[in-house]
Amino acid sequence: MRMRFGALAIAIGALSTASWAAQKPVMANDIPIAHTPQVAGGYGLAFPAPVLKTCTEPLVMGAPDLRGVWRLIDVNGKPPATGERLYHYAERIEQCGDRIIDMGGGTIADARAAGTEKNADHDVSVRDYKTAVTAVASYENGVFILRPVGQPGVDVRRWLDAQGHMVWTRPDLGRMTLERIGGPNDPYARPD
Repeated sequence: MRMRFGALAIAIGALSTASWAAQKPVMANDIPIAHTPQVAGGYGLAFPAPVLKTCTEPLVMGAPDLRGVWRLIDVNGKPPATGERLYHYAERIEQCGDRIIDMGGGTIADARAAGTEKNADHDVSVRDYKTAVTAVASYENGVFILRPVGQPGVDVRRWLDAQGHMVWTRPDLGRMTLERIGGPNDPYARPD
């Protein structure tokens, strides 16, 4: 009897440990920072594996829930024309705590929306996949904002409109609207 009870106690203990480990919170700090691959075209036509998939930390107060795969549906009020650079544009946004990752155009912007250069996105430009870029991230009044360091007055903004679309503004491209076509852990490959 003692042998059986002892074995049962060990089995129950192992199950409790496994159950506790499965429920242990995964915070944004527990997951390594992602960077754009240093090759022509960045990550290419398909998004890399989700980075924050295992994160269980809730979004910080004031963060718009932009998680998902987004496809561009208009640029400055008009659908993108066939053959335009942005015609097949899509991006994936992952969020956890105050961390936000935006994958689009071959680049991976991974930052803490803390409003500091220390926690900024430190990556490369989509123009050549080589030039270093640092952009401070913040959430302000329900808007995700990236401000490139050394470029005062320049900011890139993303927020949700009343229809649930994501609005994205950039000084060089204007105002764009994107529709959610998938979740943050869904695969997506851009048509060539």
